[in-house]
Amino acid sequence: MLAILTLLIVITLSIIINRVATIALVHTGLPIESARFQARSALTGAGFTTTESEHVVNHPVRRKIIGWLMLLGNAGIVTIISTLILTFVNKASETSVLPRIVILILGIGLLFYLSQSKLINRNLSKAIDQLLNKYSSLKVQDYASLMHLSKDYRIAELLVKQEDWISDRTLKETDLSAEGLLILGINRLHGKYIGAPRGTTKVIPGDTLIVYGRLEEIKNVDIRRKTKRGDKDHEKAIKQQEKVILEETKEYVNE
Repeated sequence: MLAILTLLIVITLSIIINRVATIALVHTGLPIESARFQARSALTGAGFTTTESEHVVNHPVRRKIIGWLMLLGNAGIVTIISTLILTFVNKASETSVLPRIVILILGIGLLFYLSQSKLINRNLSKAIDQLLNKYSSLKVQDYASLMHLSKDYRIAELLVKQEDWISDRTLKETDLSAEGLLILGINRLHGKYIGAPRGTTKVIPGDTLIVYGRLEEIKNVDIRRKTKRGDKDHEKAIKQQEKVILEETKEYVNE
């Protein structure tokens, strides 16, 4: 029973470590989906080689985060394997194996259910984000000090996929500025870079947009797809930005 409890604790710690690493990578400007994938890849030792991986390896802070994940992940896998051996290979009678399997399955099932809970994820992510802001010195880019990156404002990279709402549109058509997002540059495939792109610049699949704005809005654009819902989300984001501008204006007047 002690071995099963140890195994469940190791799995729980792995989930928390993965969440911390994901949010830390987001702090460096990596999109949430890419950060989650890269964190899981490093923690499990899968080691996928993608264009996104190059952005991680070439960034010193991201490389350090991934390095720690690989080390912790390796230790975690070894612990899990050894614990499983201790759980089922012992001098106990064969009749005691089935209850252990049931307890183990139920425990893992409960952890999986809790890890998928939106409420728990939201509160855990918020707590981790606050701790990283308070106790770490993670910076989005070297030029972070030149821009206002406090509160919810970040510089992030958005990898554009074919099904994304912003794909195959000009910057003017996306009207991201109305959502409070500024496109600082575009990294295109084969190393081409477009600095300070104009409204006539077309966003194509494979582009990596360097975006400045509120983190929540950047996340929303990242998951927005080419559907009617996507168009409605765009309109909703514009209205939300108008409220943000109004609130910030009030704060400035009251100072």
